[in-house]
Amino acid sequence: MWADLLPIGRDAASDGYRRYAWTAADADCRAWFRAQAESRGLTYEVDRNGNQWAWQGDPLAGDAVVTGSHLDSVPDGGAFDGPLGVVSSFAALDELRRRGVEFTKPLAVTNFGDEEGARFGLACVGSRLAAGQLTAARARELRDGDGVSLPRAMEAAGYDPAAIGPDPGRLARIGAFVELHVEQGRALDVSGDPVGIASAIWPHGRWRFDFHGEANHAGTTRLEDRRDPMLTYAETVVAARREARLAGALATFAKIAVEPNGVNAIPSLVRGWLDSRAADQETLDRVVAGIEQAARENATRSGIDLHITQESFTPVVEFEHALRDELAKLLGGDVPVLGTGAGHDAGILSASVPTAMLFVRNPTGISHSPAEYAAEDDCVAGVIALADVLEGLACT
Repeated sequence: MWADLLPIGRDAASDGYRRYAWTAADADCRAWFRAQAESRGLTYEVDRNGNQWAWQGDPLAGDAVVTGSHLDSVPDGGAFDGPLGVVSSFAALDELRRRGVEFTKPLAVTNFGDEEGARFGLACVGSRLAAGQLTAARARELRDGDGVSLPRAMEAAGYDPAAIGPDPGRLARIGAFVELHVEQGRALDVSGDPVGIASAIWPHGRWRFDFHGEANHAGTTRLEDRRDPMLTYAETVVAARREARLAGALATFAKIAVEPNGVNAIPSLVRGWLDSRAADQETLDRVVAGIEQAARENATRSGIDLHITQESFTPVVEFEHALRDELAKLLGGDVPVLGTGAGHDAGILSASVPTAMLFVRNPTGISHSPAEYAAEDDCVAGVIALADVLEGLACT
């Protein structure tokens, strides 16, 4: 499975992945998922929001145990973030069949669409729509960098955008959702454990900063006559690093758009996206407020107009303690419990169904990069751990 999936959406120049929602690479990933489902005799379906499902047992029976993750990527992302969870879910099902267990509940493997938000700027679109945390009206307003709307992209990929929206009936039939994911940090490498259990997801969000200045000639305009938004943007990037460091939080400007984007032209607009995360809501609010204040002060001083828009936000997610404790029990009790600053579909679904997560050791701690990695032995350990959990939750 891993070998078949590995070439899809891989960029030869960066060696990273560009599996964006509703593109050709995404279609190939979806075809791979369907083939895996059908080769195992599973009931395959796509829900109203484009999320894929592969069922062992009756999808309508209720109290189902669901596992899976996503197959899309960030720009030039790594091979493991998302796909490891999907591949491991099919492999865990294979392991359960090898053990000859009897399924007492329906079991499903899922691929949630557009988890990374690389194309339309909003993470976890598929799970947010299903959970009603993203309205259909708001989703239809989403556009990519080329101005293509989400409905138009879905339609071009052969899906019906008129159907998108909350899916409470489907979620009501799920008794538990367990997502396996490569760790996006080095806690397991430090502790020496191949597998861990998630405790909570930090609150996090994305904010768009629009710095409006005045376009002019870079070779003839005196420095003191300039209204250069790039300078104010740069000062804000430095302020974000300072505020995050002082608070023990995270703040990152990693995406930028410039107009007119000419080498010899002072920009008229610099648009930057802030990603900020912290262990608790109060700290996150303080960090973002400090960044906004610094940006506005710098903008005022330089004659720059500033507009700030919150594009997405996810509050702290405490995974259900009873399910988390059940996972620990099924895995023998001596399993590290980790917090994480990364968002996941499991975090979105936690408001609707009991959810839990397993992490697989990442020796480098690097993620969202071609250098992302997990050793084969640790991946196998993750599959066995996931199979043990699914057996305890869905089998006798």
